[in-house]
Amino acid sequence: MANQALMANAIRALAMDAVQLANSGHPGAPMGMADMAVALWGEHLRHNPANPHWFDRDRFVLSNGHASMLIYAVLHLAGYDLPLEELKHFRQLHSKTAGHPETGITPGVETTTGPLGQGITNAVGFALAEKLLASEFNRKGHDIVDHHTYAFLGDGCLMEGISHEAAALAGAWKLGKLIALYDDNGISIDGPVKPWFIDNTEERFKAYGWHVIGPIDGHDVKDVSKAIEKAKKHDDKPTLVICKTQIGKGSPNRANTAKAHGEPLGADEIGLTRSALQWTHAPFELPAAVYEEWDAKAAGAKAEAAWNEKFAAYAQAYPDLADEFTRRMKGELPKNFHQTALDTIVAAHTKAETVASRKASQLALEAFTAALPELLGGSADLTGSNLTNTKSTPSLRFDDNGHVVRSEGNEQFPDGLPGRHINYGVREFGMAAIMNGVALHGGYIPYGGTFLTFSDYSRNAIRMAALMKQRVIHVFTHDSIGLGEDGPTHQSIEHAASLRLIPNLDVWRPADTAETAVAWAVALQNASRPTALLLSRQNLPYSPKSDLSDINKGAYVLAEPQGGKKAKAVIIATGSEVQLALKAQELLAAKKIPVRVVSMPSTTAFDRQSVDYKKSVLPQGVLRVAVEMGATDGWWKYGVAAVVGIDTYGESAPAGVLFKHFGFTAENVAATVEAALKR
Repeated sequence: MANQALMANAIRALAMDAVQLANSGHPGAPMGMADMAVALWGEHLRHNPANPHWFDRDRFVLSNGHASMLIYAVLHLAGYDLPLEELKHFRQLHSKTAGHPETGITPGVETTTGPLGQGITNAVGFALAEKLLASEFNRKGHDIVDHHTYAFLGDGCLMEGISHEAAALAGAWKLGKLIALYDDNGISIDGPVKPWFIDNTEERFKAYGWHVIGPIDGHDVKDVSKAIEKAKKHDDKPTLVICKTQIGKGSPNRANTAKAHGEPLGADEIGLTRSALQWTHAPFELPAAVYEEWDAKAAGAKAEAAWNEKFAAYAQAYPDLADEFTRRMKGELPKNFHQTALDTIVAAHTKAETVASRKASQLALEAFTAALPELLGGSADLTGSNLTNTKSTPSLRFDDNGHVVRSEGNEQFPDGLPGRHINYGVREFGMAAIMNGVALHGGYIPYGGTFLTFSDYSRNAIRMAALMKQRVIHVFTHDSIGLGEDGPTHQSIEHAASLRLIPNLDVWRPADTAETAVAWAVALQNASRPTALLLSRQNLPYSPKSDLSDINKGAYVLAEPQGGKKAKAVIIATGSEVQLALKAQELLAAKKIPVRVVSMPSTTAFDRQSVDYKKSVLPQGVLRVAVEMGATDGWWKYGVAAVVGIDTYGESAPAGVLFKHFGFTAENVAATVEAALKR
């Protein structure tokens, strides 16, 4: 029988010692959740410390990421490549034990958590991906996709509104392999939560369609383990286990107080806590018995080996499916992707259609979703406006038993198409963070749509995708005052500029069908960064091009002055304003002012290019003017003499009226260039 008290107290000791040494951190939650961790990691979680990435492992998400020393302690004790020295360097520069857990930094950490509520929402994405992959790849007698997603979360996660969005969707999708353990300690930074958090959490989650267990004693390992075992039998709906705990458990004077939350206990209190726990060891000193109790290497190797045998049998029975599954879990695009992308771009160029760039996006998606079964789309209740659905992506639906509904079969898909387009409802933030979880799980490339102005709701999840280097694609339509009568609440002004400020986020604002197809192709190849596509509501004429090869560099010379004359100015434009630049070029040519027009659909992609390429597009010593229906601040870095933009909120009126009112006319662009040349 495991010495569960010893296992839990090892977590408590490491948590308070690491926080004390760093003089920074959150000891209370790890100390309070230690027994929950013993129950889950010691008796239920399938994982292999020697290979944190083997596919059919259970996923664990620490949604209340400030409790990071809990997962660091457990990973170290279980046998992951996280030596004790790393715990001693908690919260220090370049350590593997950052203030909040970061995926890609610490082996065994599945997702970066800290912004409360997003971890449990990522977990919903993990569980959704597992369920969809199982539906797509499992065959009778060959369940190669069969794992659980577990999450720890606290009061803060439940107070954040995103937890409502995520939990409601998890219930609607009947994610039976999602099990969340709620650390119900009743304390947050400002003290006991009763004055501001009076939710009936049990009834709230039952209303979402969850199975709820508890409240139970979160310090009784056996009770927590029994609850997890019970939850695993409810595969028709997700489960919330409410665990009553004491924050700072073991600390005589800090337990059950806000003082245990976000500061070191202090040397005196740590001494008292050691005595209370009967922990006689020095800081960071762990007896061999602790490692023996926690060691998960043998069990992990056995679990992975069993799955490898199962997958080998699957590969023998279904070799094509096994190859496809392997490709997708590696995140590799199909071998013919480049040809598909080229064909799609060339077709857009050849047809030269005048359509809104949101429609151009759908045209590109028709080709890409047909060629890439891993594309998993969706929209936040704006499918008809975002145009994120295609013939290859029927709506995702579940039957009364929670099984994925398939559409009628055809010659290519005799068993029918599984749903690949998600109706997220009006839940932009939830959608964005769920997509992060789907991407982190592997097997799918998620994309989702809403209006650009509502990227504000999604923003922190977009930032997290960029931080975690995940291939997530955001389709943002209605990108400017060009949407017209809906007015300033819906008209994006600062959004393009603000999204471009997020490191590692690619932002594209294409001007026509070819640029949109290129933007999609680049986004799909961005294996380590998310992408935001900013698309118009209004129709955009096709811009004639002599060459397509440089569009993917983010900016290219679209039109040179007529007659081979040397340009006296360069007009840089994006999206719908490229047409204004081309018309202004004509007006200026009539006045014998030769102008080059540069289309810059992606400032972020252009900024990554070589110095020589940048100079070839924007030659030194030639006056530059930028044109974009948005905030002007970001354009000055390109050495422009003037910007035709908008730094105020819009107005409610037809688009054409707004363009004239705010100066987005070819005549005003031409006049701006003339005035700049005269200065």
